[in-house]
Amino acid sequence: MEFEQHCALIVEQAELLGAHLTRAEDLGQAVPSCPGWNVGQLVRHVGGAHREATVVARTGAAPPEDEFRDPTHWYAAPADRTAEAVDELTGWIVDGAHELADTLRAAGPDVPIEMPVDDPTTRFTARRMAHETVMHRADAALALGIRYELAPAVAADGIDEWMELGALPFHFEVHPWMRELLGPGRTLKFAAPEQAWVVDLTGDAIRWRHSDEPTAVTVRGSVTDLLLRLYKRSTGKTVAEGDAGLLDYYLERVSFG
Repeated sequence: MEFEQHCALIVEQAELLGAHLTRAEDLGQAVPSCPGWNVGQLVRHVGGAHREATVVARTGAAPPEDEFRDPTHWYAAPADRTAEAVDELTGWIVDGAHELADTLRAAGPDVPIEMPVDDPTTRFTARRMAHETVMHRADAALALGIRYELAPAVAADGIDEWMELGALPFHFEVHPWMRELLGPGRTLKFAAPEQAWVVDLTGDAIRWRHSDEPTAVTVRGSVTDLLLRLYKRSTGKTVAEGDAGLLDYYLERVSFG
């Protein structure tokens, strides 16, 4: 997916997330896939990420204070769990997504930013915020009992991004214990009808590629269900064949989002 597609996806997914809120009895409903958070806190986190990313697009760096990363101080009072609160939060999440997309478009895809990735630019910001919104919309849908649907091309791009972020060399610097993942014969495949992704842990770093080669463990499912499994949101619609222990070991240690 390209920069403009990611900008449009931020808005599309925020609007769908806002629409999901109409199914919430109140904003205090728990979000099982984000333990300790309720729906209101989840949406505040997403909208806060959008606003922080807007600052990044304008200045190249995140603001020093981020009150949204841990949103558990919101929506503790019953007064916040009303239809009016739902309407207000719906408008807030959509407005922030539009502002972010507009700011990214005005900046363009090639503005340098501070981020521990190769050649970090606003192109990275647009993609990361698009998939941040995609995945947290899944959290809301799962919490509210709403069927979650995602275009296969979006889900495939989300898996590509997950693979790229999970293989960043700086993980070994921040978490040296992640080197324990590496070892002979340790290969995993996530196979959808459209495409397959192989994670190779046999060398001196985490590597991945598009391939349908044999591996020690293979996880099969739709591209959306594979994305949800990688993010530990759902496992019920995927099937693992082979070394299930290696799969669990990998997913326990490569985790974000």
